[in-house]
This record gives sequence, C-alpha cells and structure tokens, in this order.
Amino acid sequence: MLKLYDNADSGNAYKVRLVLAHLGLPFERIQLDTDSGETRTPEYLATNPNGKVPAIVLANGDVLCESNAIIFYLAAGTALLPEDNLERARVLQWMFFEQYSHEPNIAVARHVLKHLELTDERRALVESKREPGYRALGVMEGHLADRSFFVAEQFTIADIALYAYTHV
Repeated sequence: MLKLYDNADSGNAYKVRLVLAHLGLPFERIQLDTDSGETRTPEYLATNPNGKVPAIVLANGDVLCESNAIIFYLAAGTALLPEDNLERARVLQWMFFEQYSHEPNIAVARHVLKHLELTDERRALVESKREPGYRALGVMEGHLADRSFFVAEQFTIADIALYAYTHV
C-alpha cells in the first residue's frame, strides 16, 4: 500500500490527498509535525533528503517527492491527466504557474498569518506578497472567466494544484 508522508497544514500535501481521494486509492497516512522538526530527522531525510512534505513511498519501496510530481504520477492513465500531449503540456504549464507565481505568494502569506507571530518584519513580508498574489489570482480569474476548468474543459490535476492554496 502507498504511504503518504503528510502534514495537515500543508497545501502541497493537500493536493496529494485530493488526488488520492478523487481516484479512490488506498493509502497509509503518516502525519509529520513540520514545526517540531519531524521532517528533519535522519529517518525522514532518508526518505526525502529535502526534508519537506509530501513524499510518497510506493508499494515496491520507490519514493517520490514534490507534490506536483506526485500528483502527475498518480494521475497518469486517468481522466485527471489528458492523453493529448498539448493538453498535458498545458496541465504542466498551470502546475509550474502554481509553484512559481501562485504558491510562493499565497502560501507564504497564509503561513505567516495563520501560524506565526505577526512581527513588523513578518507584516512587511505579508505585504510584499500581496501584489504578486493578487496578480496570480487575477491571471487565474481571467483564464476562468469563460471556462470551468484550467485545461481541456475537464477537471484535471491543474485544477487540484491551484485549488490547494486558493481555497483558503
């Protein structure tokens, strides 16, 4: 059975849980407390040397890290990932957008506001994320103005990737 190394507050881990649930795949969920250093133990670093969640361990022992790589792998051969090469590339385009334009602004601001004491330095950090965060949301809103999904008029992992930090 697949093992998922997870943290309930991680939007990146949430993406993986959403795909697993959507596909009805059974898995063992291993909760790690990222704040107390559970992702920095020698045992976990042997699984994911980057010390982050999520990570999955497949039934054969193979390990896969990084949320978008994981959901891409899980979605292969399902309706969540189009077979057409151009449509697959568009899924990847939105997943790269999520990691480089959306998540660094939305997720960072969310984490600071939800989990950390709001010092002057952290207030400034949140403020610095506001404009690029709204810009990323504007790109998404503009794209969805005349369609229901990000790619191919069907629900894909691009929608899941962007939902994980947008819904909060």
